[in-house]
Amino acid sequence: MQNNILIIDDDIELCQLLKKCVENESLTADLAHNGMDGLNRIGQDNYNLIVLDVMLPGMDGFQVLQKIRKMSAVPVLMLTARIASADKVNGLRSGADDYLTKPFDVEEFIARVLSLIRRYTTLNSGPSEEQKQLSFRNLTIDLDTRIVHIGDGQVELHPKEFDILCYLAKNQGRILTKQQIYEEIWQEQYAYDDNNIMGYISKLRKQVEPDPNNPIYIQTVKGVGYRFSREV
Repeated sequence: MQNNILIIDDDIELCQLLKKCVENESLTADLAHNGMDGLNRIGQDNYNLIVLDVMLPGMDGFQVLQKIRKMSAVPVLMLTARIASADKVNGLRSGADDYLTKPFDVEEFIARVLSLIRRYTTLNSGPSEEQKQLSFRNLTIDLDTRIVHIGDGQVELHPKEFDILCYLAKNQGRILTKQQIYEEIWQEQYAYDDNNIMGYISKLRKQVEPDPNNPIYIQTVKGVGYRFSREV
């Protein structure tokens, strides 16, 4: 089945250019030029990726993103002319998966689009009958037995530590906010209990990282959350 993306941007010429570029990659693209139109399309169709501009007329991109996250886990690539780091953090905290600052190189745009679609497709296909393990460098996670191996050894993790490790590993390369981690693992509304999550991450690193002070697996994204490294 062909992958379909939605581009929400009020710059009509840019939309047409990006549409042409993704179609050259055998993708299909729908266009929306304001937030409400974009949300209506998301409610009617299934998309593999949303490309969302921050500076939209009326409802801005951050507001649109919050509404998207109430209805879908589809990956969102945000575009903006802003360069302030606070805007990037705001987008990532609101649930964006990646961020690209205008003006950008079209080849980089395509690379990020394909990467996000590939990751989303892989995550939603789930592990096959044969693939019941996640393996990274010296770390192996057995999804059936809930056993973690470091090299030839085995470590015993608290159930919440194991769940956090699996959630991060299954979303390899994706930045996950503390709120996302908390609500996924604890299955309840986030109450800004940062110390609770930080405590579990700290204990987890002591178990699985060769050097907990310089982690290679579980990386901190300052001001946002955590990410399981793409490089392992």
